[in-house]
Amino acid sequence: MITETSQGTADSPWISAYKWPIYFFVAVAFWNFVGAGLFGFMINPPIALYYVQGLNLTPVHGHAALFGVYGMLGLGLMLFCLRALRPGLMWKDRPLAIAFWSLNIGLALMILISMLPVGLLQAWASVEYGTWYARSSEFMQTPLVNRLRWMRMIGDTLFAFGALVLGWFVLGLVTGHSFDRTATLDEGEYSPRHLKEEVTVGD
Repeated sequence: MITETSQGTADSPWISAYKWPIYFFVAVAFWNFVGAGLFGFMINPPIALYYVQGLNLTPVHGHAALFGVYGMLGLGLMLFCLRALRPGLMWKDRPLAIAFWSLNIGLALMILISMLPVGLLQAWASVEYGTWYARSSEFMQTPLVNRLRWMRMIGDTLFAFGALVLGWFVLGLVTGHSFDRTATLDEGEYSPRHLKEEVTVGD
């Protein structure tokens, strides 16, 4: 019985109609676990705050929890509303797929290959020598840290590309180039119904 109900829900027409808003909501759950959960608990215990407060581990948590959660939530709600504004018209999947994966992979890359390694190196330097050294130009301008900081451009570029593609898609909902004119979208019981007036002539 449970399997049939789940399958019926998954096959409902409105699920495919709201596919991309749902994807962004799933991304919210992922980044909430990683950004607010793992990275948040990594920097918030008192012993961690003593050594890493204000170092690069703080923006690791900030980026993942702020844009990863509230940014993705905002984008998901925006797409949810835009989908409801023009029901029955099929969206082109490709730009949304590119935007979704570029934003999420770009955010992950800027954290994993730049901010997190720099933050961990700073944490080591803070424990070993003191916060003053971890924040000093002598440490921050070392070849390794410089290289890691510049590697953030990979994630930033991919993230910016995803934002531009999403903006182009939203613009296309106004101009029409984001709709697939070769198909129509059946939203099941949630699709609009055109009511015909019935005139009843009385005596």
